[in-house]
Amino acid sequence: MKKKAYVLLCALGGSMVQVCAASEKAGGDFTTFRQDRAAYEDVAWDKVKETQRSAVSTGRGFVRQTWVVSPSLNPDVAGLGPTYNRPSCISCHPHNGRGQPPEVYGEPMRSMLVRLSVPGVDAFGGPRHELNYGDQLNEFGVPGVAGEGEARIEWVSLNKILSDGESITLRYPKVTFHKLAYGPLDNAAMYSPRVASVIYGLGLLEAVPEADILAIADEQRREGKGIAGTANRVWDVAKQASVLGRFGWKANQPTVRQQIAAALVGDMGITTPLFPQPNCPPSQAACTAQKADIHPELSNETLDKMALYHYTLAVPARRDVDMPAVKHGEKLFTEIGCSGCHRPSLKTGDFPVHPALAGQLIHPYTDLLVHDMGEELADGRPDGMANGRQWRTSPLWGMGLLEKINEHTTLLHDGRARNPLEAILWHDGEAQDARVRFEQLNKADREAVIAFLMSL
Repeated sequence: MKKKAYVLLCALGGSMVQVCAASEKAGGDFTTFRQDRAAYEDVAWDKVKETQRSAVSTGRGFVRQTWVVSPSLNPDVAGLGPTYNRPSCISCHPHNGRGQPPEVYGEPMRSMLVRLSVPGVDAFGGPRHELNYGDQLNEFGVPGVAGEGEARIEWVSLNKILSDGESITLRYPKVTFHKLAYGPLDNAAMYSPRVASVIYGLGLLEAVPEADILAIADEQRREGKGIAGTANRVWDVAKQASVLGRFGWKANQPTVRQQIAAALVGDMGITTPLFPQPNCPPSQAACTAQKADIHPELSNETLDKMALYHYTLAVPARRDVDMPAVKHGEKLFTEIGCSGCHRPSLKTGDFPVHPALAGQLIHPYTDLLVHDMGEELADGRPDGMANGRQWRTSPLWGMGLLEKINEHTTLLHDGRARNPLEAILWHDGEAQDARVRFEQLNKADREAVIAFLMSL
């Protein structure tokens, strides 16, 4: 008996439609078929109620807003500082996409920051802040407040020889600190350079049931293949409880709303009801003395609108799914073990915050767990229950459009990988076996795997 071939009509906007396979719909109903520079910014308007459209547009405006110093004639967009990294969300997430590291020594970090901490944990199980500089270095200060200093990256090269003799030059960053305004860093300070992540698809990932994520961890252990992802547990400020972490390079934030609030106060110095106090370490007297119109500077209503905009962002559809090289690469991706962590499919559950996100079959290529990725990728900095060698499995959806949208192809938490090939070659720890199998493929097969990744 012949199987029926099912196809879907995929809206392109206006009256135009195209026929597509279900596998192309990376975000389920929250999928965009745009392939231009605005693909990461597309809102799934058909999944937004008429009564919510104004709130989504307002939230989008705040994400794109360049914030100003308080006090201001317009308090709605005031609150920048006292110290900060950048004045807007899209400074670090251009077109809602991925940041990149400086390529030249001394070049400023335009879409990258350095996390800081000292050994131990705070009252909520998170990293202990460095005494003079807090949990990240803020380069800039408002008038009357000195910026904290500069972090610079020097790239160190090393060569990797593959099984067929191909030589690949890898690189990793060496971080140094300069012009520190509030004294030296603690002798025991731990630091970790991080590029900004993409912000589309986050609502779908928040809607995946916790039980499903924990079941994946149990399944990995039962299989006994050396993959043993763990769930990070982090403090949910709104719930006042320890919950599953999902967002950030070490899954150190539990919800989209808290992720936004943490970025607002950490990166721009803007307070919210979740984090109502300015980011002023005890040694920074001028920071503490800086007066604002009001704290918190953003209301719950504004924070909710920003979160709603994130919830409604669509995920780019897969492309070239019928190309022979892509199909072959997808098969190899599974055979060599990459899908053990980069799980192709997840299903969202009930999600009262934005019910339209419920019941979606999505293809993010992540398990939302943290994994030991080996010593060479380790930053040595624990965060919640994630140790210094563990990183969250990065979702791969949309990565094939990175170069077109963000004009670079750098990957991994610190942007050391200049392309997907280099990213794979840095995998170690639980991913060692998969990486070795990849290295042992012939060049044509390796290129097929890359072709598959670029289709995502």
